[in-house]
Amino acid sequence: MRAVVVSEYGVLPEVRDMPEPTVDAGSVVLRVEATGLCRSDWHGWMGHDSDIVLPHVPGHEFAGTIAAVGAGVTGWAVGDRVTTPFICACGQCEQCLEGNQQVCPNQLQPGFNYWGSFAEYVAVPYASVNLVRLPDDMTFATAAGLGCRFATSFRAVHQVAQVKAGERVAIFGCGGVGLSAIMIAAALGAEVIAIDPNPAALTLAATHGATHTLQTPTPPPAPTAPTAPAAATVSPVRAAPTATPTATPTATPTAAADPVVAAINDFGGAHVTIDALGSNEIAQQALQSLRPRGRHIQIGLLPSAITLNAGRLIAQELTWLGSHGMPAHAYPEMLALVASGNLNPAQLVTRTIPLPQTPAALGALSTTTTPPGVTIITP
Repeated sequence: MRAVVVSEYGVLPEVRDMPEPTVDAGSVVLRVEATGLCRSDWHGWMGHDSDIVLPHVPGHEFAGTIAAVGAGVTGWAVGDRVTTPFICACGQCEQCLEGNQQVCPNQLQPGFNYWGSFAEYVAVPYASVNLVRLPDDMTFATAAGLGCRFATSFRAVHQVAQVKAGERVAIFGCGGVGLSAIMIAAALGAEVIAIDPNPAALTLAATHGATHTLQTPTPPPAPTAPTAPAAATVSPVRAAPTATPTATPTATPTAAADPVVAAINDFGGAHVTIDALGSNEIAQQALQSLRPRGRHIQIGLLPSAITLNAGRLIAQELTWLGSHGMPAHAYPEMLALVASGNLNPAQLVTRTIPLPQTPAALGALSTTTTPPGVTIITP
């Protein structure tokens, strides 16, 4: 099969002929029809994930047709149209039996601890637990984003944050996760504030439900060596409504010193903040932007060491919640909202590329000029 192969961290991968995955007991092998390009793939390529062993095939959000069915898998057949969460849970541990497959201690993740979907074929372990049947009218390109970005955002906004109509939600980062969160929060009736340095991303955010947009200066390019991700250093400016920055933010910004925080507080503060990108500075801004008893949801991966204002967390009775994926059994509610037209993840797909263009597209994530929206690869 053709696959995108990483042989050295930080060096552009190559498209090569590789062995097809075997179909083990309890698993299936899919013919990949579409797969998404995600910031997490970039982190893996840069060497930020200790589970990866080189040579490696990235890719963790995908949709396809079943090409082979392993022993012990029932209810599924060759040709079925499916997707799967990026966390493939075992289905047998305590967490799985309680319905919390997204934190299964025995989980396997395609594109991280085994070869992923930047290829013509990919394996899905524990298939009976993790496969999700696609509606007949859903395209593979739309479905590919459900396994990671859209499903992750759906659970974070709806089930973890429990956003209610009329609440103010500030979403930091308008990539695939952030745009998905904006669409979902808006559909729930929230007043959404979108924050991002890219004006094109903010335009998309407004299209998909953001009530207000705040533009921050362009951050420096991402590091091109395989090191731990550094916290972004930005000097935010408020883009809508117009305001003039009053000071450069410090390591732990305050509402008075940080114009993004000041802008959000001018709107009345946020009931919910969501970090959809992952940086030390965003974490500080998000906590400073919350109203008393507000909830912060951390989706974006963070550096190993960050500093939080614990005094504010306690005094204002703020809540910090992590959110990581969504189990397969929770997909029906999301798929029903898509079928009804209340959610339209297909609108978030802005670019489709063939497999040979994937290495360059992955490398471009190290720059600040990547196209807004979701990029889908068709192997």
